[in-house]
Amino acid sequence: MQETKRQKQIGQLVQEELSGIFQRIGLNVVDGGMISIAAVKMTPDLLEAKVYLSMFKIPSPQEMLDHIRKERMGEIKKHLGIGLGKHLRRIPELNFFLDDTLDYVFKMEELFKKIKEDDANIKGENK
Repeated sequence: MQETKRQKQIGQLVQEELSGIFQRIGLNVVDGGMISIAAVKMTPDLLEAKVYLSMFKIPSPQEMLDHIRKERMGEIKKHLGIGLGKHLRRIPELNFFLDDTLDYVFKMEELFKKIKEDDANIKGENK
């Protein structure tokens, strides 16, 4: 089911606000790695936000995700309420997920590099 214009607008608003919150509370740079908000998808009733986090060079992404869910959720929701209070009647429930798009891109790049090397080796053998 395709997102409505309103869902996209609110999702973008939540994403921008969460990005600012992560910077203010120091969650955007952790343990020498970076965390960013890759995407926010809103449910049709706008009461739930699926927040996809992209983690770059974080030693244990799943542990970091659990830490955010358990230890930092209250702080994040408090700041989100302050930032979005004038735009929304109800602040959406946040559900955090790992965004593995970056891992997928790196994996594909490695595969293409290997194919290119194998292709060069085969051409070299045929000469």
